[in-house]
Amino acid sequence: MNFSTQVAEQAVHWLLEMQQGPLNPRKLAAWQQWLDAHSEHQRAWEQIQRVNQRLRGMPSPLAHAALNAPKSNSRRQALKLLLILGAGSAAAWGLRQQHILPPLSADYRSPIGQRRTFQLADGSQLQLNTGSAVDVYFEGQQRLIRLLEGEIQLTAKTGNSPLRIVTAQGLLSAQAARLNVRQFNDHTLLAVFDGHVDVMPNTYSGLPLSVDKAHQVNFTRKGWDTARPTDAGSGAWADGMLVAAHMRLEDFLAELSRYRRGQLNCDPQVANLLISGSYPLDDSERILDLLQVSLPVKVRRFTRYWVTVEARA
Repeated sequence: MNFSTQVAEQAVHWLLEMQQGPLNPRKLAAWQQWLDAHSEHQRAWEQIQRVNQRLRGMPSPLAHAALNAPKSNSRRQALKLLLILGAGSAAAWGLRQQHILPPLSADYRSPIGQRRTFQLADGSQLQLNTGSAVDVYFEGQQRLIRLLEGEIQLTAKTGNSPLRIVTAQGLLSAQAARLNVRQFNDHTLLAVFDGHVDVMPNTYSGLPLSVDKAHQVNFTRKGWDTARPTDAGSGAWADGMLVAAHMRLEDFLAELSRYRRGQLNCDPQVANLLISGSYPLDDSERILDLLQVSLPVKVRRFTRYWVTVEARA
């Protein structure tokens, strides 16, 4: 079902009005009149209410942020906060695609093959890997980042409140910490380089997991696996390097393909060859050439955007 941007804004406006306190009789009558005016209004209101209920079930700091949304300086900021905070639920994650809430372009984005660095309002440093995008909400005591896609590395400064990162699977909270966060389709990978980071999956009701320095963990919407020491070369992309330590060639090429357009294929005959080394990400063509030197493979370039690595004849 689709709702116009105008109707979505009206629904959020009324939600924020109600969160400030009980409506006086005049406003209550105006809200009822708006609600009864069109079935589209009713559908939008029901959806916004569902999102709000999900927010109330989130960890208290996040719910508090949502309930304080009326203090935002503009309706766009209130919409943005609601979208960022609602991102943790399956229903809210679909809002962007269903256009129930107006689509908001990413605040920071990096194209395929590029990496970008940004300084945030609190002095924290945000680095975006290839093909990544985030929304950022810094206002009052709130410091929120929503990872829309891809991978980020964050050096978080100490603030009056934790810096929180929302992914499709859950919520991360950090103070003075350096961390790497990568969004996969069905899980999030967190690596902590300095400090510690709390992990709260979306549908998990217990205490958060605290991940310490030099450890990483995969988590889903329901829970997490066992934290383990960070992989060799974890986060090396921020320094422009792709590091492999006894990595399968197929997995290595899958990583390399993130940094170039087109199709990069691996012949099954050579998929299990192992590769180690550090490779500069800014020249993927040179990396492919080096593979032919270090491994018994041939790189077949059908076009610039269709490349296959196969066994050398």
